[in-house]
Amino acid sequence: MTNHDVFLSFRGEDTRNNFTIHLYHALIQNGINTYKDDKELRKGEKISPALSKAIEESKISIVIFSEDYASSTWCLDELLKILECKESKQQKVLAVYYYKVEPSTIRHQKESFEAAFAEHEKKFDDAKVQRWKTALNQTAGLCGFHLKINEDEYEFIQKIVQEISTSLPNRFDLHVAEFPVGIKSRVEDINMLLCIKENDKCMIGIFGVGGIGKTTIAKEMYNRITDQFEGSCFLANVRESSKQDQGGLVKLQQTILYDILKDSSLKVSNVDRGINLIMERLCRKRILLVLDDVDCLDQLKKLCGRCDWFGCDS
Repeated sequence: MTNHDVFLSFRGEDTRNNFTIHLYHALIQNGINTYKDDKELRKGEKISPALSKAIEESKISIVIFSEDYASSTWCLDELLKILECKESKQQKVLAVYYYKVEPSTIRHQKESFEAAFAEHEKKFDDAKVQRWKTALNQTAGLCGFHLKINEDEYEFIQKIVQEISTSLPNRFDLHVAEFPVGIKSRVEDINMLLCIKENDKCMIGIFGVGGIGKTTIAKEMYNRITDQFEGSCFLANVRESSKQDQGGLVKLQQTILYDILKDSSLKVSNVDRGINLIMERLCRKRILLVLDDVDCLDQLKKLCGRCDWFGCDS
């Protein structure tokens, strides 16, 4: 399981005791598990195995570009690792441009970045320096926030926290059971059936008499694999919730759309409209959808229809 929601990459001498610590506390206060390297001084040129592991086990990395960021080879190596995880693990990377630093400064290595690389070129081989430059160029093209002089830092940090919060819809695991005895082998069986890395799209059903642990197994499976998807939804108690006095299938369709897209502006006025919205908005997204306690074929038809309603690897 992922240990951290967010990894903060920053140059300590520039922002540790001001912007970075304020951002860190804001994230923590909002329930976002955040990793911040607390070492004031780092020895050696390579990032430590522990730091590399922290990057790998985080869902999102925030790179804080301050004026002297590029002077730190440690920060540049961190950035290489972050982009490697972005490619291999589909992790999100968010760039923060601190005061005088502009995206164009990063992209073209100008001003203080140009001076820093002039020094690096004296000490390191061309290939390594070029990797750092390429990494900066790539990061400058990503989604980011620019803190400008005289801008309210508190409001700026709240914008970042909001962005992170909406990007982490699945960070809270479902409660499975107080004593989940004998669940491991069942979950492994289902994992083999899913073949997530091999199949284009996959639908499976878990069925049996009441009380044998179908929901428990589904919850455990959901917790284990939800991080592999762009969006996910565990729709509990479908049998009861689909009754008209509980909101019916329209409400369940609305829940699916909101849990996966986090867009409260999408309104489902009737079941047919809900089917079209699910097909249109989810057909290109790699999602995980669990329908718990289904007792009627019509529920499946209206909530998950066919495999082509959803994106590849759903």
